[in-house]
Amino acid sequence: MKNIHPVLRRLDLNLLLLFDALFRRRSVLAAADELVISASACSHALARLRQALADDLFIRVGAEMRPTQRAEAMAPAVAAALALLSDGLTQGADFDPVDSDRVFVFAATDYTTFAILPQFLRRMQQLAPRLRFRVVQTGQKVPLEELLAGSIDFALGYSEEQGSLPPGIDDFDWFSDDYVAIASKNHPTIRERLTLRQYLQARHVVVTPWNEARGVVDHVLDTLGLAREVAVQVPSVLAAPFIIADTDLVMTLPQLAVKTLAAAVQVNIFPAPFAIPPYRLKVYCHARHARATAHDWVRRQLLACKQGEVK
Repeated sequence: MKNIHPVLRRLDLNLLLLFDALFRRRSVLAAADELVISASACSHALARLRQALADDLFIRVGAEMRPTQRAEAMAPAVAAALALLSDGLTQGADFDPVDSDRVFVFAATDYTTFAILPQFLRRMQQLAPRLRFRVVQTGQKVPLEELLAGSIDFALGYSEEQGSLPPGIDDFDWFSDDYVAIASKNHPTIRERLTLRQYLQARHVVVTPWNEARGVVDHVLDTLGLAREVAVQVPSVLAAPFIIADTDLVMTLPQLAVKTLAAAVQVNIFPAPFAIPPYRLKVYCHARHARATAHDWVRRQLLACKQGEVK
């Protein structure tokens, strides 16, 4: 019989767990901590992996372990294979949320964390007090590769338009809300109301959490044949109102964030002087992992929080 796994025959499969952790964490210490081994054991395992694959795989640059071209090429397949193996081994296994200490990883911005997780974690304290959660940032609104690989369980995002999702991605709406505009209470010209002319004459703060070149409002203005001047781009919704309070800049942002922060910042809130489609907070996950018992349970709890149910 032909040997179809020559590399696997000479490779300890535990080394793939090390590879995956190093690729994600970029640090021997962080990978060792994740795998619950010593840094020395992690370094020795990396040496064995390098020998087995005849490649350095990771090169130290300053404090970071940067992947080689071979490691970059391997990483998606390794992550997907580990996720598939994990799903297969846990398929049908009992999951007791009361006793489980499993870690679930959420990709989120500061705003989606603020909007969704407090209510969800309050529920988890009651139903699954030992479950653990980690929130990470990604460079994409829908981090497809991470969701497919299982390195992220859920991604929290928002959308202003219904569009096609990448294959295999499931999503559900959390809630919809409107955009409003804010200006400092000490603004020299914007007082009781905000006109379209004032809006367009002002300079603006724009939030681009995924490093987008432009904000959604700019695309809406394009359709109207209008444009605004963007003075500042920041990745954080929650920090931006504090900038507005101390400057003559204007900002358009979700109403929920403004209402929550209104007591802490000196800003006036105005309806947007032109129609902007409402945004929808959304939860994304990969369909392949949805059948896993633990993943499905957490998904149902997220949905229950959205619906205001108590179970």
